[in-house]
Amino acid sequence: MLKAIVIDDELFAREELIEQLNEIGHIDIIAECGNAIDGLKQINQLKPDVVFLDIQMPKITGMDLISMLAPETMPNIVFVTAYDEFAVKAFEDNAFDYLLKPIEPCRLKKTVKRLLAAETKLDLTPIITPDIELIPCSGHNRILLLPSKEIEVASIQAAGVELVTKSEKACTQLTLKVLEEKTPLIRCHRQFLINPHFIREIKLHDNGTSEIITQSGHTAQVSRRYLKEIKERLGIQC
Repeated sequence: MLKAIVIDDELFAREELIEQLNEIGHIDIIAECGNAIDGLKQINQLKPDVVFLDIQMPKITGMDLISMLAPETMPNIVFVTAYDEFAVKAFEDNAFDYLLKPIEPCRLKKTVKRLLAAETKLDLTPIITPDIELIPCSGHNRILLLPSKEIEVASIQAAGVELVTKSEKACTQLTLKVLEEKTPLIRCHRQFLINPHFIREIKLHDNGTSEIITQSGHTAQVSRRYLKEIKERLGIQC
């Protein structure tokens, strides 16, 4: 039995796909989501084997969502799309499979059969964009999209990964590792990332600890492991 998540902003399409999958069997639908931000949260928490993913969704598309996942823990992705055959061709060699809406039951059965037979997950590296431009954040009954280039500090907090800009604080489901790999942020501590473009000063304390002060006055801890690398990046010789 494969664990699956269905992500589609169209309720009818989502319900129809889930009904067809339940009829086929061998697939346990562990979550369904109406947008990519909720989908990202569920993928990170539930670790599905496969995600049935709509491409065209508001704010964060299916392709955007793929770029926010860590490649080493990437589930199999089955795109579900209303794109015509020419648009679908662009994804044909990259995703595990794709399905055109409206989904034909026989075509879906073939996809499930292939998923069950697959022993390894497909490498989706070709469609993973190197950078994430907008970081999805949620909380306080709102969804916030923060431009990655405006983030000064990212840190692990009780509520998740906290992102700090000049005027905003918000939490994201993205991990520090993903942010380090796909945004301008660099590692300065096991629990902190810093944007080097916003570093105002590095304070060296008598007890051997260090901290970075950003241009907006935010702080980030610096471990000895990363201090030398940061100094070299800033052109500091001492």
